[in-house]
Amino acid sequence: MLKRLNLLVWMMILSVLIPAGGAASEPENPIIIGYTGSLEGKYREPSLMGHKAFQLWGRDVNEKGGLLGRKVKLVMYNDKSDKALTKKLYKKLIEKDKAHLLLAPYSTPLTMVASEVSERHGILMLAVAAAAEKPWQQGARNLFQLYAPAKRQFIGVLDMMAKKNLKTVSIIHDNTSSFNRDIAGGVKKWSRIFKIDVVFEQGFSNGKKQLQQIVPRMRDANAHGLIFSGYPPDSYELIRLLKEMDYRPTVLAMPIAPAHPDFEKKVGDMAEGIMGPSQWEPDERIPFPGTLAFIEQFKAFTGHMPSFHSASAYAACQLYEQAIVRTGSIDNNKLRDYIAALDTATVLGRFKVDPSGLQVGHNSFIIQWQGGKKEIVWPKKMQTSLPVF
Repeated sequence: MLKRLNLLVWMMILSVLIPAGGAASEPENPIIIGYTGSLEGKYREPSLMGHKAFQLWGRDVNEKGGLLGRKVKLVMYNDKSDKALTKKLYKKLIEKDKAHLLLAPYSTPLTMVASEVSERHGILMLAVAAAAEKPWQQGARNLFQLYAPAKRQFIGVLDMMAKKNLKTVSIIHDNTSSFNRDIAGGVKKWSRIFKIDVVFEQGFSNGKKQLQQIVPRMRDANAHGLIFSGYPPDSYELIRLLKEMDYRPTVLAMPIAPAHPDFEKKVGDMAEGIMGPSQWEPDERIPFPGTLAFIEQFKAFTGHMPSFHSASAYAACQLYEQAIVRTGSIDNNKLRDYIAALDTATVLGRFKVDPSGLQVGHNSFIIQWQGGKKEIVWPKKMQTSLPVF
């Protein structure tokens, strides 16, 4: 079974790298857009969702004739969730593949190392999946963020807790990642604002080894809520431990994993009631342009529903498409200036950045698993269901 899955993954890669019909059908003078995807390692699950959206956009734009009369060629490599490899691959994309534009890899850590390379070469890169602020504190000129920043992603959870008079919270977070550190810092800041006491806080560097010791101590603190911030493998380990201990706080929230369409299939009944931030949801009631069409096209293309990772990836491609068409150019300086000044709406929602390239227009919302499906529970104006405690 594992061999078959690996074969399918590599077939997906080849479908991006090799046009239909083989080398003979290679388009002349294409616009080359390069990126890496984590087809292995801890970022695999969300990264694959973005990779499929890039493929979908590439197919769609070429079926319409490409951009500026030129076909678009997507060049992708497997970064294996590894920073050193990511850095080498972005150097290869620029120096060997001659990419005109870049899309960032999944996660803040990989975006950081990729942007070191892109900045050195002056190549534009859209950060489709980085929510920490650190990459935009380095003086980058060619890097633009799509996600709502991590420090603000759990405001909704704390707001709902305060309104229910739930006054204590525990925080467990991966301290090796600036994204997860930013979430923890944001939770502490907004807890003070909402007058919620942080009664337990613990970072970890190896979830598989350390969570077994951390979770019992968190349980003993007996807080009303637990906000856990880690990547999916650690989130699933936490859930396994909570189930094993037959323990569940009143509020359980975490990023990334709950937003995935297959979350309930992976964790079973433990999914019920879990909350998490989402940048976007595949719901036709979401008032962003092109939402329904994107959902239908993604389902037809992949056989499953998109997550916000997919919407962000597709939105980045929409931004490049708009910028290239409106400027009539693939000159990086012209495209950078155009994108920097944009205040627009994509399938992901509003896009507007500050002078550093940090996202200030888009906001995340809170989803909760209820009755086997995701519901939007915050903010009130976006609700598809009331929150359940």
